Amino acid sequence: MEEALGTGHMFAPGRVRRRGGRACNLRHLSIDQEPKMPSRRASIALTPAEQEQFIADGWTLQVASMGPHGYPHLVAMWYVVADGDIHFTTFRKSQKILNLRRNPKLSVMLESGKLYNELKGLVIEGTAELIDDVAYTARVMSLVGNKYQGMPIPTETPEAALGPAAKRTTVRVRVDDIYSWDHSKLGGRY
Repeated sequence: MEEALGTGHMFAPGRVRRRGGRACNLRHLSIDQEPKMPSRRASIALTPAEQEQFIADGWTLQVASMGPHGYPHLVAMWYVVADGDIHFTTFRKSQKILNLRRNPKLSVMLESGKLYNELKGLVIEGTAELIDDVAYTARVMSLVGNKYQGMPIPTETPEAALGPAAKRTTVRVRVDDIYSWDHSKLGGRY
């Protein structure tokens, strides 16, 4: 099914800009300056390989779009990674699709852990690509159905999902930025 959707990689070089989007300005550095301590945030960030695994193993994606009255609209979605990007489907007339047609910017988050030293999470800030192609949506629905058992619609094959896919849109999350944390890397320190 990966072939049907193409190939790509979410964590390929050049796909993600640095947090803040600015290049380092070396003109302000001096030999006389004391070296800075490494950022605590940087020390607990997930590596690209850890990010990829965390997303692959994740279960429920929190999706935030901008609602019609200027407030964040937050929903939980099942998803798959295909063609190097996160994909999920939803009804074409849903509030999240209306929001994303108006403003395609979104944030998605995965998190895990209950105790402080177990907390782990990842946020992707990105742009939603809305795909209204029924066959493409049926393929994504089939992948979602294979990942999450017990869906109330037929998703065993893309062909079985064609009927329900006609009422749905696929959202493909195009990554602009990723940030993450893994408190287990703190080694018991706060």
